[in-house]
Amino acid sequence: MRPSFSTSGVVDLSALKKPAAPTGPAASATPGASSTSGSSPAAASTYVIDVSEEEFQTAVLDRSVQVPVVLDLWAEWCEPCKQLSPVLERLAAEFGGRFLLAKVDTDANPRLAQALRVQGIPAVKAVVQGQLIGEFTGVLPEAEVRQWLTELITMAETEFGMSGPADAAPLPAPPLDPLLQAAYGALESDDLDGAARALQNLLADQPAHAEAKTMLSQVDLLRRTKDVADPAALLAAAKGAPEDVEAQCAAADVLLAGGQPEEAVGILLDAVRSLSGADRDRARLLLIEYFEVLGNEHPLVPKARQRLAALLF
Repeated sequence: MRPSFSTSGVVDLSALKKPAAPTGPAASATPGASSTSGSSPAAASTYVIDVSEEEFQTAVLDRSVQVPVVLDLWAEWCEPCKQLSPVLERLAAEFGGRFLLAKVDTDANPRLAQALRVQGIPAVKAVVQGQLIGEFTGVLPEAEVRQWLTELITMAETEFGMSGPADAAPLPAPPLDPLLQAAYGALESDDLDGAARALQNLLADQPAHAEAKTMLSQVDLLRRTKDVADPAALLAAAKGAPEDVEAQCAAADVLLAGGQPEEAVGILLDAVRSLSGADRDRARLLLIEYFEVLGNEHPLVPKARQRLAALLF
């Protein structure tokens, strides 16, 4: 499961603040610029810095008021760290200033690692306005790291009121689920059955996936109407047999697929009103499926839901 974020703060970082600025040569150094935290593969840059315990307040806590700071806690002997660090550095450049990557050598800064409650490395922690709001341990796939960073930045902007640099790169689009991508690919090839299978598999794993639910309803509608040779004949048959629920459903499908949602919904509402038992339930379930196809934003849907509720109760 991908790690998430919490505004409650995982660790109270106020204990890491220093009461006064350091004296001596370190006082005039740029935070992170003179770090001696080992042979990390990162090179100090605008978006990637090395941080020691002495610099933590100015380089991390103070900076986190303006921009999210992502801590990369590593050590020279840690092979997984050498896999994750280049990914984080590459993404720091890709995001172009939307977050600052601060690298901490845990061997060189053991007290800092202890204060941050590091249980294992590589460890990645997100700091926003002095609060530690999210973290993960171990190596994640790059797509998951990118998504984690995107969620961090979105949260910083929406819940903490931060705004990225004016020239920052736009946030990358969330990665498309492989099954959803397969469904779109199948649709492009006119493989409706393949698209339906991919969407059914996705919904079996994620039943609440809104896009997949809507898309499957649309695909099922296309599957039911793709072989209709004479739509007018279907409509005439339904008009002549109002007690035949299958004829009513077939006519409603043709109308909806043909861009006449009001007429399609009207046929099904009439069927719910006039029929009973299993036939009534058949029309009701198809009408609910139409709500998925149209979406809650469609002006017809709220009215139809109210009408359906009145007929049922």
